[in-house]
Amino acid sequence: MDSGLLVLRLVVGLLIAGHGVQKVSFRLGGNGLAGGTEEFRRDGFRGGRLTAVAAGGSQIGAGLFLAAGLLTPLAAMAAMGVMTVAGTVKWHKGLWVQNDGYEYPLVLVTVAAVLALTGAGRWSLDHLLGAASWPLWTSLAAIVVGPASGLTTRAVLGHAPAPAPATDGR
Repeated sequence: MDSGLLVLRLVVGLLIAGHGVQKVSFRLGGNGLAGGTEEFRRDGFRGGRLTAVAAGGSQIGAGLFLAAGLLTPLAAMAAMGVMTVAGTVKWHKGLWVQNDGYEYPLVLVTVAAVLALTGAGRWSLDHLLGAASWPLWTSLAAIVVGPASGLTTRAVLGHAPAPAPATDGR
């Protein structure tokens, strides 16, 4: 079980962190902070650069903490929050990823919730620091607060996306 949790944490955590790196830099195929800012504007968010920095930083931190198995319920909560926001952006396109739907964010939210419930396992910093076992209420709180914070963020920072430019030559 511990080796499976390690693989799951490393893959999912590093993917989430990498996605955050893309939002704020040109690394890993990102478009820099200006590109991340524009992505949020296109997706119907206000807040500009601060929104991109906060989202990218949250993804980087949550992903690295999940990968390391450090403060796992809190890391899972942060990951669920940012991936819930991503799911709200894709919601109107339906479930499936081939239609740019919310399937992938939903999988990441689910994996983070599972890690909050199971803990990081023996091969983790939580275990090394003597915090391998978190009380159930901590995990349940993370599972509720994470997505709720993402929905709150969307409600507070969201607005209608800018209309697409006319394509009929006018």
